[in-house]
Amino acid sequence: MTRPVSAASASASARPLDAVALVRVLRRLWAAPQAPWLHGEVARRMAERLPVIKQQPDCVADWGAFLGASHEVLAQAYPRARVLAVEAHAARRDATAAGLAPPWWSPRRWSSAVTVVTEDGVGPGQAQLLWANMGLHGALDPAAVLRRWHHVLAVDGFLMFSTLGPGSLTRLRSVYTQQGWAAPFAPFVDMHDLGDLLVEAGFADPVMDQETVTLTWPHADALLDELRTLGGNVAPARHPGLRTPRWRRRLLDALNATAGADGRVALEFEIVYGHAFRPPPRPRMAARTEVPLDDLRAMARARRKAA
Repeated sequence: MTRPVSAASASASARPLDAVALVRVLRRLWAAPQAPWLHGEVARRMAERLPVIKQQPDCVADWGAFLGASHEVLAQAYPRARVLAVEAHAARRDATAAGLAPPWWSPRRWSSAVTVVTEDGVGPGQAQLLWANMGLHGALDPAAVLRRWHHVLAVDGFLMFSTLGPGSLTRLRSVYTQQGWAAPFAPFVDMHDLGDLLVEAGFADPVMDQETVTLTWPHADALLDELRTLGGNVAPARHPGLRTPRWRRRLLDALNATAGADGRVALEFEIVYGHAFRPPPRPRMAARTEVPLDDLRAMARARRKAA
């Protein structure tokens, strides 16, 4: 399903999340030995969309590099590009740098094209491609994140991202509803709202599409183990205290009761993909208009290209 997006007022800015719980979940994920399998699979699928980009970027910002699990697909697609592996958490930056470093005996150790940086370490207009795989659903304020991406992307640069959509985990939500329990996860932003937020952030020609990926497991214990690697419940209305072993048994029984004819339990994940360009800046004119120097330079370059 593909839908070009037109400008409209955004209806999904700050999300109803428990900010403290979100930080706690992200720190647990950043400390994991590896990114979730699903993230790597989505990175591979998103890389299949890269041929739409004709421009070969000199600099790629891999936003949330560790959890995005995209190092290999980006290296294969752009072997000559400098890659900025962007990490928000200090401990994760150190671990990512260690994981990406070539062996001590390899000549690549002295010519590595990957640099691990903070989010503030990407300068204005530095990246020709900003790649963000499976990270936006972990943002408290998606609109603010999109504005930041617009800031670090060069004029005519390209944004590609993926995130979970509201069609995710519907079977889990149904189980919780049937049991009379509070929400099992916070709501995800609809792809149409994300498209509107892209326009409001200053991007041009945003296009959104989605697909549903269904994962199956032999039993509910395995399902919950993998689900924990993908995040946690940060809904403000979630159960406020610890759960008991009896409650967990009820959850396992309810999930196992949803097994198909093959005896396996399943969950569906709506994967939303988005891409857009950063157009040349067009300042609004007034009696007095102040334009940043970087924007003036970008507009001058755009005029020279058009001439």
